[in-house]
Amino acid sequence: MHLNFFKYQGAGNDFILIDNRNQTFPLVNQPETIKKLCDRHFGIGADGLMVLQLKEGYDFEMLYFNADGREGSMCGNGGRCIVAFAKHLEIINDETNFLAVDGPHYAKISEKGTWVSLQMIDVQSIGSDGEAYILNTGSPHYVLPVKDLDKKDVYLDGKNIRYNETYKTQGINVNFVEDLGDSYFVRTYERGVEDETYACGTGVTAVAMTMAKKKGLSGKIHSAIKVRGGDLSVDFKYDGNSFSEVFLEGPATFVFLGAINI
Repeated sequence: MHLNFFKYQGAGNDFILIDNRNQTFPLVNQPETIKKLCDRHFGIGADGLMVLQLKEGYDFEMLYFNADGREGSMCGNGGRCIVAFAKHLEIINDETNFLAVDGPHYAKISEKGTWVSLQMIDVQSIGSDGEAYILNTGSPHYVLPVKDLDKKDVYLDGKNIRYNETYKTQGINVNFVEDLGDSYFVRTYERGVEDETYACGTGVTAVAMTMAKKKGLSGKIHSAIKVRGGDLSVDFKYDGNSFSEVFLEGPATFVFLGAINI
């Protein structure tokens, strides 16, 4: 099969995108194919693969697959990239309503199509696991505040948490955060990729909420986030219990297009 694809990245979180409006991409029972396409040595190379297809009542539907080939939960940076892709395909202009695995999403995109603000799901509560915080922002996240994050072995420490007795069955994304004063520095070990990624959209969203709770903040909150792949921001309202009007904002950049035989 001859497959045309596009490559996008959002703050270094990179994705293969496929236009499947004509329903020609084989979605069912193809985890090994998707895994091979995402392989950085034997395939195209990516943190995940996304399929854009038509959905009644929405501008489009986003299907997301992890780099391990399995269908994944919500991906925030992937959501921003697929919005940029939809604008490139001229499906949308500067706003969109689309469907993802965790429900409907609204997004705004810049005129040039390189900056996307994506509305994330509301979050009603944050749990705990020792000194860490546990929450779901479309994907499950573990958030641990640390110091000297640039020196931390995120791969080893994240993997040990992701595969411990509590989380090994369902998996969890592990985020380490350092408070820099005017911003937060975040590094994430992602399940499904099973490695540290340059950014994680649902992860930085979880971090911003966690730090607001930890600091006892409330009202309308803006959080500047630094990741290995660049800068992101998260805005939301927090009433001391739940988080609403949540927006993840940052770059969504076209990298290249190509074709591959699978």
